[in-house]
Amino acid sequence: MTFPLVRDAQGSDRNELHTMSALTIKVVVLAVAFLAAFAFAAHAESALVRNCTWCHAGSAQGYTPAPRLAGQRRIYIEQQLASFASRTRDAPFSKQYMWGAAANLRPWEAHALSVYFSNLPPRAADDGDRELVALGETIYQRGMPDANIAACVACHGPRGEGAGAIPRIGGLAYTYLKRRLAQWAEGYHGTLVHPMPHIAEQLSRNQIEELASYLSFLN
Repeated sequence: MTFPLVRDAQGSDRNELHTMSALTIKVVVLAVAFLAAFAFAAHAESALVRNCTWCHAGSAQGYTPAPRLAGQRRIYIEQQLASFASRTRDAPFSKQYMWGAAANLRPWEAHALSVYFSNLPPRAADDGDRELVALGETIYQRGMPDANIAACVACHGPRGEGAGAIPRIGGLAYTYLKRRLAQWAEGYHGTLVHPMPHIAEQLSRNQIEELASYLSFLN
């Protein structure tokens, strides 16, 4: 003999209400987190932003040796903050300054900072050697076929503006660009798979100065 299945309407309703309540709570929490992040990102006087601008300048146009953050790619900033926090970006100034600065950032704070700085208008440093600009432009736009190095423009864009996780390099300070290229060649590149160590190893000191000069004038 078989018996008809009896639906426990009250229990089912309780389960549905429980599921709906949990889902509602998650949606509300996410919404509040995003609203807080964007409110923070729009507020230039927040304590976290002020902590950054001590070194990166009030307009985020950078001080030596801190790079310019204004107009930098959001995803790139967020990834680098994570890299500093995990201590995988290990160049000397990263260890000295950024490991501690990023150590206690919560994910939503890192996201909000990246949104804030990426939306600031970038300006060119204009501090390279103008006599080297033409040589640097040739390397950037055409690459170095004899060394099997593709043109920088292929990844970083016609004005060095970058895209997604590929950083903006146009307009960065000459001294910062020189140091960063040298560090790639020296092995300071964290754990990310990246073509830059190979590329930087092929560049002579003069070529690094030429590239850095050219890029410093882009905007």
